[in-house]
Amino acid sequence: MSNLIVHGGKPLRGRITPSANKNAVLPILCATLLTSEPLKLIGVPDITDVRKILDIYRELGSDVAWDHESGTLSLHHKSTHFDPAKHHLPEEMRSSIMLVPPLLARFGVARLEDNVKGCTLGVREIDPHVEVFRNFGGKVERSLGSLLIHRDGPLNAVKHWLDYASVTTTENFVLCAVAAEGTSTLNNAASEPHVQEFCRFMQMLGAQIKGIGTSRVTVIGGAALGGGEFRFDEDFHEITTFLALGAITGGDVVVKNSAPDNFPLIDRTFAKFGVHVEHKDGWSRAWRDGPLKVQTPFTSNTLTKVEAAPWPYFPVDLLPIFIALGVSAEGNAMFWNKVYDGALGWTGELSKFGAHVFSSDPHRIITFGGSKLVPATVESPYIIRVAIALFMVAASIQGRSEIRNATPIRRAHPRFVENLRSLGAQVEWTEEE
Repeated sequence: MSNLIVHGGKPLRGRITPSANKNAVLPILCATLLTSEPLKLIGVPDITDVRKILDIYRELGSDVAWDHESGTLSLHHKSTHFDPAKHHLPEEMRSSIMLVPPLLARFGVARLEDNVKGCTLGVREIDPHVEVFRNFGGKVERSLGSLLIHRDGPLNAVKHWLDYASVTTTENFVLCAVAAEGTSTLNNAASEPHVQEFCRFMQMLGAQIKGIGTSRVTVIGGAALGGGEFRFDEDFHEITTFLALGAITGGDVVVKNSAPDNFPLIDRTFAKFGVHVEHKDGWSRAWRDGPLKVQTPFTSNTLTKVEAAPWPYFPVDLLPIFIALGVSAEGNAMFWNKVYDGALGWTGELSKFGAHVFSSDPHRIITFGGSKLVPATVESPYIIRVAIALFMVAASIQGRSEIRNATPIRRAHPRFVENLRSLGAQVEWTEEE
């Protein structure tokens, strides 16, 4: 278990170049298995989930060459083979389910651990994925603690309508559709920036995809895919995280951002807490003129709200970051997670800092600002942005705090501590059994 020790109360200042979004990197890594042509990926972050996927590729016989320092990854799946009797897909990583379509397309079979999971965000069913696999002609069976997915013939083009706009299910649909002969259409598709980046990668391989960034995606499949070179965008989650760290500590942090068009709603949400955001010449900056303060709604007798749901709503993954701003600001605000059950159960830890947080129900909390916050030792659940949110609060408070079980940060943010130190933070990792 990895813990973070922070001596807070220091304004963070400086410039940061963020890493790529793991939610784009991981599905793209899975998609590379669809082609036997050589590929070069630029900007691959050195995070645990990437290492797990590359380990399975090496085990399958793929050529893998990764320069960790530059983030350049060369992949060639020309000699790849898969034996469901001995090969295991990565466990404890939800994105491993996106290895199923490429394996199904190339080898006719895939075997997946029966309990694929990611962060502890409540129940995250795989039924939508199973439905997609079956619709395309795959057969799904339980076998000795695992799921065996196989096909007897070619994958068939389909029309499908998702129950909800799931990111990974949308990506799995696209992966299956690219391999299926004919035209496939998905309604209620996810449209997050990382889904769009994934689709652009598929287009680079030669896939024909229409409707990227909308809720209706059409794929013309069956064509052979090629190789090429692809450079990842900066992660909008990490951009927002460092902007928020500058704001909560009263500092001035500037972050590289080549896609500011993704930020209008994020910028407006910062403004609800008195934080200004500027995008200029490929960089983004956040600052505040005075104390953090929740802005009063125009409508009387209502609370300022941050409502998180699938894109183009405010991103659910960023909600903890703004809860940290909420407990540090003067005034009251409601935070509403419209996606995950149990994703707000961690907010009780904020009380150890002296914060006043009321849990309305499993999806909504209210922060009551203005309380004096004090250093504390807190326990993070296995949720990436929650560990960061707890760190943010600690970094804003004078004195020594400890974030226990901060390990999930390493799943998304390479060089997190090194970047923080470059901004002036006094922080270090500690390890324990």
